[in-house]
Amino acid sequence: MRLSTVILPVRRWSEGGRERWRRAEELGFHAAYTYDHLSWRVPFRDGPWFGAVPTLSAAAAATSRLRLGTMVTSPNFRHPVPLAKELITLDDLSDGRITLGIGAGGSGFDATALGGEAWTRRERADRFAEFVPLLDRLLTEDEVTAEGTYYAAHEARGLPGCVQRPRLPFTVAATGPRGLRLAARHGQAWVTTGDPAANESGTPADSRVALARQADALEKACADTGRAPDTLGRTLLTGFTPDRPLESLDAFVDFAGRHAALGFDELVLHWPLPGTRFEADEKIFERIATEAPAQLGRAG
Repeated sequence: MRLSTVILPVRRWSEGGRERWRRAEELGFHAAYTYDHLSWRVPFRDGPWFGAVPTLSAAAAATSRLRLGTMVTSPNFRHPVPLAKELITLDDLSDGRITLGIGAGGSGFDATALGGEAWTRRERADRFAEFVPLLDRLLTEDEVTAEGTYYAAHEARGLPGCVQRPRLPFTVAATGPRGLRLAARHGQAWVTTGDPAANESGTPADSRVALARQADALEKACADTGRAPDTLGRTLLTGFTPDRPLESLDAFVDFAGRHAALGFDELVLHWPLPGTRFEADEKIFERIATEAPAQLGRAG
């Protein structure tokens, strides 16, 4: 079981931002991710919020071993052609430590920030189904020309390509059949935050049942695409299910063990932020980062 963290981009680099990424590496996290939004939900909507790509560029310079990435990028305000160039650059700056978390996006503030109407759920799915394969090509081929319903590329150059070959890994966020098939075809891992209904009003046991259903649907998607399920990593972005895994080290070890039994091999913990849904005792958080892996190893 790998433990990773999400560092929300809410601190100025000179006022604690740099130190938080360095501390993530010191604590031994497998990876540190950040959200790729223009702004996010309340209470973050009216506070500081910095861009993901520049933040990850600075984090690459401030660290040397920690994997870095987005959790997640979406088509809401991204186009595959410039995104591919930015990702190739990030992968180079980090010496091959970038993972792209990617999802279809939602109907939040990002959806209308460029002045258009928010896309329907169907349109988001349609765009995502075109976005991911094109981005895959742009990161693996020297030159791409493509004409789709939503996205086009004309002699788009991908030189020199990613440090990681054939390209940097994708962790695909999905819960529906179409998204899960994209994960099976193009992902090196799949990520979920759980089931929205169970997260809203269910119990931890309800959440695990729902996650098991998602995992079963992922296995079906793998079968449909000819993918061996055990070649696709499974990531849970925590902080949304009814569980309270950061209450204590023992609570986390129990939580991690139950989710490892569902097939998850990476748990991503939000770095504690006072006054938000991610509030937690930072000392307990650091104990989890440093002590839980050994306990989980013994349990395995």
